[in-house]
Amino acid sequence: MNILGYAQRIGRALMVPVAVLPAAAILMGVGYWLDPTGWGGNSALAAFLIKSGAAIIDMENMSLLFAIGVAYGMSKDKDGAAALAGFVGFMVITTLCAPGAVSQIGLVDVALDNNELAFSKINNQFIGILIGVVSAELYNRYSGVELPKALAFFSGKRLVPILVSVVAIAISFVLMFVWPVVFGGLVHFGESITNLGAAGAGIYGFFNRLLIPVGLHHALNAVFWFDTVGINDLGRFWMGAQGLASGEAIKGTTGMYMAGFFPVMMFGLPGAALAIYHTARPENKARVASIMIAAGFASFFTGVTEPLEFAFLFVAPVLFVLHAFLTGISLFIAATFNWTAGFGFSAGLVDLVLSSKNPVANEWYMLPVMGLVFFVLYYATFRAAIMAMNLKTPGREDDSIEGASAGNANTNETSDNRELARKYLKALGGHQNLTSIDACITRLRLSVANREIVDEAKLKAIGAMGVVKLGDNNLQVILGPLAEIIAGEMKQIPDNEDLSAVKLP
Repeated sequence: MNILGYAQRIGRALMVPVAVLPAAAILMGVGYWLDPTGWGGNSALAAFLIKSGAAIIDMENMSLLFAIGVAYGMSKDKDGAAALAGFVGFMVITTLCAPGAVSQIGLVDVALDNNELAFSKINNQFIGILIGVVSAELYNRYSGVELPKALAFFSGKRLVPILVSVVAIAISFVLMFVWPVVFGGLVHFGESITNLGAAGAGIYGFFNRLLIPVGLHHALNAVFWFDTVGINDLGRFWMGAQGLASGEAIKGTTGMYMAGFFPVMMFGLPGAALAIYHTARPENKARVASIMIAAGFASFFTGVTEPLEFAFLFVAPVLFVLHAFLTGISLFIAATFNWTAGFGFSAGLVDLVLSSKNPVANEWYMLPVMGLVFFVLYYATFRAAIMAMNLKTPGREDDSIEGASAGNANTNETSDNRELARKYLKALGGHQNLTSIDACITRLRLSVANREIVDEAKLKAIGAMGVVKLGDNNLQVILGPLAEIIAGEMKQIPDNEDLSAVKLP
């Protein structure tokens, strides 16, 4: 598997622990709403909710979630033994590489340079992801091994945590020498951006969007949102009053790597959707309206942007670069004026409301005001670009493509999920062409034996918003929030089921 394809597998697995974060945001958000002045001091229920959410957001706990979640998510059959192995490996590494243990072992001088700081930060998401990947690979390779009869009890899946603990010892030995260097590099990268202040936030926002097509924005987010190098923008924001009291959160600064997304996702992208609708051919407007309304509402309400972004990413890449540039501008403006808010899932209305009572939020109400400006800005620039360059956005395609895509107008309405999964499976070449089926929030993530027999036009006609090709054998099909359901249904379809009777648009 090529490097990009492997990175995609890791990105897909990251969705398992990341999916837990909205629960923390909801618990803490409701808690701050119940007690906006005391932050749990005036309400037992508010304190209960805030502390419950903090149990997830806490740096050490979140790192452990990543170790367990990635190990589980990358395992071949999503088995609990892989998750247990991730837990075991994480505990071994973080114990052996803690400052006290490193000093006692004596291989590395903890007092040298920033070594003590580096080892004090060994309990982080980066290490969680690393051991999660290693645990999953060991599980996938050795979970079926049979030992001699005398050791038969430790065969198969029981063997994996034992192997992981041994490998984790070896990794710990390497990390004692390598981690200070890696940590120093990550800190330098983070500082080079954070030292730029608002401009750095803008640069981050620009590259965050550019990496969306290949799903590698998660790696970039880990540097700024979590405690990989000490920035921990998301974690510190949701610490609320506790973060302010401890000095880890700064009102008007903490949240700067999240706040600027709200004007874009809630207002900018819906403005782009309106521009795409207005520039569609008259005979196609009804079809385009149904797509743009659904995608625009998802972006505004939940912050799920991929259904809308992939509607123009491949047919008009210049618009996606424009979108990335405007996102960077939005983060820059919000950071410049110290308007901050945060999210646990994405920058939609739900998270804005939940974070508005967080004591770390600062003049959050200016973000919707700014969003109205970005609605106009997105609409005007997208419409001008589409018309000036005659871009083939939805509703402006060639007749042959329109005829195919018109078939998806009623697909989701007239087919149940199982039938829809059969159609996608047939267009992908059947089970015999798929070596792995998985999904994240909005995408089918697939490995195929022969990509040439995948019918991309049919996939789009069925309802796919886009198809991303990665390497020779990796494929992503953008479906929106239905992706995980369709992936599950596809797995349930027997390998030998005859799909010849399935009719494609």
